[in-house]
Amino acid sequence: MKTMIHDTPEAIGTHLATRILAEIGAANAAGRPYVLGCPGGRSPMPVYQALERQLTAAPVDCSRLVIAMMDEYLLSGGDGLSPPAASAHYSCRGFGAREIVERINRALPDALRMPETNFRMPSLTDPAAYDGELAALGGIDLFLLASGAGDGHIAFNPPGSARDSRTRIVTLAEQTRRDNLATFPDFRGIEEVPTHGLTIGIGSIATLSKAVAMIVWSDGKREAFRRLSAATAYDPSWPATILAECRNGELHADAAAGARP
Repeated sequence: MKTMIHDTPEAIGTHLATRILAEIGAANAAGRPYVLGCPGGRSPMPVYQALERQLTAAPVDCSRLVIAMMDEYLLSGGDGLSPPAASAHYSCRGFGAREIVERINRALPDALRMPETNFRMPSLTDPAAYDGELAALGGIDLFLLASGAGDGHIAFNPPGSARDSRTRIVTLAEQTRRDNLATFPDFRGIEEVPTHGLTIGIGSIATLSKAVAMIVWSDGKREAFRRLSAATAYDPSWPATILAECRNGELHADAAAGARP
């Protein structure tokens, strides 16, 4: 695993966006899709912002780009579990549409834009099919990852998740829900944070990814950086440590997260 300390979150974003756009260009030249695995939330935002800036300055054909999201909240109701409306402030589908696809497409002329059909999410009715769908695309070229600050959750995989877990419905850990109060500040309290989620699995990430880039920044992620940089194998007490078992794994931190105690 390669560890890189950048001066700022913006520097992380610039570095990874430059890599992603170069790899999209190479995939285009080979006539194949490029699959980018994406989390929602604060950690990857510098990458999505940098993609928009760089595409505005130097357009790249994104018509074969596929965005594969990691997870989605689920709401409990009389008819069982259901995803929130995409307009909900915490909707992962809505986040992906607004903060990833729209950013990419508004930087590009029509002919170079990513088609809406290339935006992928796991299905509530058949979660396990997501793994097969991504495998049929050739796997995930680069999976951007983020670690929960308080419990090391990755996507919605809670502590204790099995190493071979696949895309599925999970009950969210209380600490994960508390972490997400900061991720989605429009929640007025933990009682508003959903208790269930649809998530790609730990094993899915490791098996389907050709390369992964874990992003941690701010002093609130120092413990995450400590746990991840020391990991040599998957530790279910901090699920993001699957990074240590992924092919071509990289850990990207800013100076605040990577500072020594």
